[in-house]
Amino acid sequence: MTAAVPNPEAVAAPPVEAMSEPKRSALRIVGRFCRRQPLGTFGLVLVLVMFAAGMLAGWIAPFDPEENDFNAMMEAPSWLHLLGTDQLGRDIFSRLVYGARTALIVGFSAAIIGGLIGLVLGVSSAYFGGWFDLVFQRVLDVLMAFPLIILALAVVAVFGTGVFNVIVAITIPLIPRCGRVVRASALAVREVPYVDAARALGFSHARIVLAHMVPNVVAPFLILLSAFVGQAILAEASLSYLGLGVQEPVPAWGLMLQGGAEEYATTAPWIAIFPGLAIVLTVLGISLFGDALRDAIDPKLRVR
Repeated sequence: MTAAVPNPEAVAAPPVEAMSEPKRSALRIVGRFCRRQPLGTFGLVLVLVMFAAGMLAGWIAPFDPEENDFNAMMEAPSWLHLLGTDQLGRDIFSRLVYGARTALIVGFSAAIIGGLIGLVLGVSSAYFGGWFDLVFQRVLDVLMAFPLIILALAVVAVFGTGVFNVIVAITIPLIPRCGRVVRASALAVREVPYVDAARALGFSHARIVLAHMVPNVVAPFLILLSAFVGQAILAEASLSYLGLGVQEPVPAWGLMLQGGAEEYATTAPWIAIFPGLAIVLTVLGISLFGDALRDAIDPKLRVR
């Protein structure tokens, strides 16, 4: 009597329901977020539109953003130039689209780099305590005594202008702001039993900080990171407006406001209106999404 050989395909093939369950769960979470946080969803849509415009600028922009057309200077919005032209005949819509790329690169790079450095330093300060925490907090006090834009101006004065230097200039002021908030959350995590158990098992300090403490302060860190992106975009626009940030001919929203826009406010108001509107909508979208993310992550606000 021979034993029946099972069908390999029947044994190996997972059920269709199990394969589609993670996708259904993700869609369910997104749908619940959209229903409960309509303003946050609106903010996320604004950010995604700006992000798509920046990433697809080469396909969206109808003109070269650096091309001067002296026969079409300060033309009003039309079918040819959707948002008009500036004082050098450059298409404003094309410069806005490419400027979104500059703003998002600087904003996200500065926020992520500054946030991650502040996250590790803040958690380390709370974990080690003692003289390290004392010295670190005093350094933070000195850095936070300066407004973000003033400290960024000082860094630009030392390193010079350009996209990379602007990212560095905005990153440095964000580090102490993140480190102070993360340290406050990490102080409570340091006292939980599993951290003492990790020490008793002989785990290294780096493993305890990165594997056991950092994941438990991610929620406030993500909320803080969303605020940092908006602050970094505003700081980049401010530096470029003052002539100390991104330099011509790189398209940037702050440069579009700085390039004589106030001089032509009455004769060609579209030169200043559209770059300013792009900055407002982007920062507003990030703020709305950050507030909704806070409400969704915080258990107290979620229950309420």
